[in-house]
Amino acid sequence: MLNRQKDMTSPNQRLAPSPDGQISREQLIFLLNEDLAREYQSIISYVVYSQVLKGAAYMTIAKELEKHAKEELDHALTIAKQIDYLGGTPTVAPKAVKMSTDDEELLRLDLSNENETVRNYRERVVQCEALGEYAMAEQIRDILVAEQEHQIDLATALGKDVAEVAASDELA
Repeated sequence: MLNRQKDMTSPNQRLAPSPDGQISREQLIFLLNEDLAREYQSIISYVVYSQVLKGAAYMTIAKELEKHAKEELDHALTIAKQIDYLGGTPTVAPKAVKMSTDDEELLRLDLSNENETVRNYRERVVQCEALGEYAMAEQIRDILVAEQEHQIDLATALGKDVAEVAASDELA
C-alpha cells in the first residue's frame, strides 16, 4: 500500500525539495531543467522583444535586450552542461513566452521573468552546496550576477528601483 501511494504522487511533488530544504540529485536535475526552460523562454522573449520595441525611447534598451539574448544562450548552455553532469537529460521545451502590443508591458514581463530567475538561482546555489556541488554553485553564481544586471537594466528602462521591484515581485 505504501508503494502504491508513492506511485500516485505526481512527479512534480516527488521532485520538489522537501520542506526542510533537503534535495536529491534527481530533484536538482528537475529544478535545473525548469531553469533551462526559463532560459529558453528568455532567449526567445529577448530576441522578439528587442525587435518589436519601437520609438526613440526604446532604442537603447532594445540593443541591450539583444545582448541579453546572447547571454541567456550562454546561461542555457551552462545549465544544460550541469544537467548532463548530474546524469540528466536537458529539456528541449521553453516556458511559454508572453507577448503584448504595449512596449512598456514587454519590459515589465521581462523584469518579472528576471525576478523569478534571480530568486530561483539563489535557491539553486544553496541546493548545489547542500549536495556538495560547489563548482556547480559557482557557475550558477556567475549566471546570477548576469541575471541581476538584467534586472537592473530593465528596472532602469522602466524608471524603477530594482530593489523595490524585486521586493514587490517576491510578495506577489
